[in-house]
Amino acid sequence: MKTKSKNTQVTQNRLYRAVASSTAIETGKTTAEVEAKLKAKKSRFSHLTLA
Repeated sequence: MKTKSKNTQVTQNRLYRAVASSTAIETGKTTAEVEAKLKAKKSRFSHLTLA
């Protein structure tokens, strides 16, 4: 019989860390650099809103 795993809350920080570590592996940059850039929220399209 399978046991149920406890659902965990995915926070914004955990999401940033996951994306940053994945991107860091692909680009060769450090996780801290990529995470800082994500948190800066300087988007090229920040003036546009989603529908």
